[in-house]
Amino acid sequence: MPGSRKTHYRTVWLSDIHLGTKFCRVERLVQFLKAVRCDCLYLVGDIIDVWSMRRKWHWPKDHTEVVRRILKRDLKGTRIIFVPGNHDELFRAYHGLQFGGVEIRNEVIHTTADGRKALVVHGDVFDAIVRHHRLITMVGDWLYDVLLAVNVHFNTLRRWMGFGHWSLSNYVKQRVKKVISFISSFEEALARYARQKQVSVVVCGHIHHPELRDVDGIQYANCGDWVENCSAVVEHHDGRLEMLRFGPEGPMPAVLEDDEPAPTEDPHADLIEPMIVSLAVSPAAAGSPS
Repeated sequence: MPGSRKTHYRTVWLSDIHLGTKFCRVERLVQFLKAVRCDCLYLVGDIIDVWSMRRKWHWPKDHTEVVRRILKRDLKGTRIIFVPGNHDELFRAYHGLQFGGVEIRNEVIHTTADGRKALVVHGDVFDAIVRHHRLITMVGDWLYDVLLAVNVHFNTLRRWMGFGHWSLSNYVKQRVKKVISFISSFEEALARYARQKQVSVVVCGHIHHPELRDVDGIQYANCGDWVENCSAVVEHHDGRLEMLRFGPEGPMPAVLEDDEPAPTEDPHADLIEPMIVSLAVSPAAAGSPS
């Protein structure tokens, strides 16, 4: 039976996947990757959560499938650019190099189909707490994991009672004035930097807050994450940007027939986990929280 055709975008931006954590929505990400094709794929930081893996090792086989599916896109003609974030900052030492078809750039300029220049950067360098208060960052990262763990159990109870999904961490973000102020300041800082770079678009991640809007004359696009929001920014073939938000339980694009082999059929799949292990414990990661 023929499968439905994949949606073909000119560009796809993904950020904050956090592979290596138990909160990554891997099954939803795999379904998204099955459903789309693109000419260019940007991985906008915090793709592999080295911070978390250095605290406690977690790497199930379905995380290997995500890496495998991304790497396979190079063989299908997709250009793949990885812009490291703070959770996978050890890769920043490899700026300008290419591994397995993946280009590593600490920041990069993308040209849209309608001729606009778009700056692609993770965004953590515009977070003063991350830059100057390492201990607070570590504690905040741990507290975020606690909120996510509480949320899992709370939503299990809600489903049992017949209610839908509810995000505790998103509720906190929307209700705490200081968090709202931080998000606004973060967006404004990215917009200022974009103007300095003489671009009209900035694409980022980092704060797990998907957004596509005008900020002081700059089109600001935050990819969101694949922990709670399950979101991506895409570019259509006319240059128009769109935010895709699927949420933790909403409908995903369907593909009736997968045109890629299962991970067990890929002779390189067994090499991915040892590679991730060696990177997570490498001396280059020593500066990361542990």
